[in-house]
Amino acid sequence: MKNQITDTILMVRPVDYRMNEETAVNNYFQQELKMSAEDITQKAQEEFDGFVSKLRKVGVKVIVVDDIKENDTPDSIFPNNWVSFHQNGDIALYPMFAENRRRERREDILAKIEEEGFKINNIVDYTTAEQDNKFLEGTGVLILDRQNRKAYCALSPRADEDLTIEFCEDFEYTPIIFKAFQNVDNKRKQIYHTNVLMGLGEELAIICLSSIDDKKERKLVIDSLKEDGKTILDITEKQMHQFAGNMLEVRGAFNKKYWVMSEAARKSLTQKQVETIEKHSEILSSDLNIIETLGGGSARCMLAEVFLPKK
Repeated sequence: MKNQITDTILMVRPVDYRMNEETAVNNYFQQELKMSAEDITQKAQEEFDGFVSKLRKVGVKVIVVDDIKENDTPDSIFPNNWVSFHQNGDIALYPMFAENRRRERREDILAKIEEEGFKINNIVDYTTAEQDNKFLEGTGVLILDRQNRKAYCALSPRADEDLTIEFCEDFEYTPIIFKAFQNVDNKRKQIYHTNVLMGLGEELAIICLSSIDDKKERKLVIDSLKEDGKTILDITEKQMHQFAGNMLEVRGAFNKKYWVMSEAARKSLTQKQVETIEKHSEILSSDLNIIETLGGGSARCMLAEVFLPKK
């Protein structure tokens, strides 16, 4: 039986958090902040620790690894972009757009996962694609329906079509490929990661449909979700910019389910949308303001789901 959600998460604690200048070229969610470097890191660590604490409190198992200062990896807090862990014991390592993000891939993190009692049978490594300037940033760009074996992907400079198809062949998924856009200075520009516009749980799909400009592609996505019996919760582009698409459903103690999101995302939702989500799972939100503003990613980006079998 394939599981869509997990109770175990890998998270990487920041040691020198800042806006990553190498990713800002196509991540239009990133913004500058007038604060000292020390204050930014301290605040990011407080947000991170508060988030971990909330997850653990409801029974989610969180494996925390510290970033390494010498690596100079400001985005290490978003590990789901470089690795994914699968139920058959396979893991995938992904090619990253920004050169300084490639240093986030760490063998000691994989060793830590094994130390926690999980089994890694096989590593599928796509990282050589970086030499050809082709990228596929993990579950940032691949929204996996693990039960129905579909991979939703919005193409972008960080999501190559050929690599998406290669991943789908290797891991036995059907690719659902489309393009998604956001307004930037009165122009429609490609959204850098699928997971800022779309989250997929066991029964609920949260998605900004208006970001899919092509009507045929929008219908393809809607039809695919409906075919699998998913309830579709449509969010606006304004809500997407508050990271309302960057959510993840997880399992806590006593088999209880939670839709995890930031405080900003939670506040952007209407009462009706909240009620729709709560029909399926409880909402767990945490203040991630500094992390979101500088990193251009939110709650879901910080969570690398561990689906590996136990030893």
